Amino acid sequence: MNDFNTMPAAGHRLELEGREHLRVSGVEDVERFDETGIVMSTSAGTLVITGEDLHIGKLSLDGGELHVDGRIDSVSYEDGGREQGGFFRRLFG
Repeated sequence: MNDFNTMPAAGHRLELEGREHLRVSGVEDVERFDETGIVMSTSAGTLVITGEDLHIGKLSLDGGELHVDGRIDSVSYEDGGREQGGFFRRLFG
């Protein structure tokens, strides 16, 4: 019997083309986004993307895929999440 509430962990992959196009797989949820930052939960942890004029071109949580267009300045992982503050807290307050 299949339990559809517990799906196997999706593979996580980042593909950055120049600084304008980013494809992310293994996305579980998008926590926040605006033109200067995107915060998402992935199978590898919380991923924070910063830049300018960021736009989500494609989002498929069923397939775990996200495409970002714009000027990408940084891609980083948060270890502690919201509890420890860190970059996520500085970025979004």
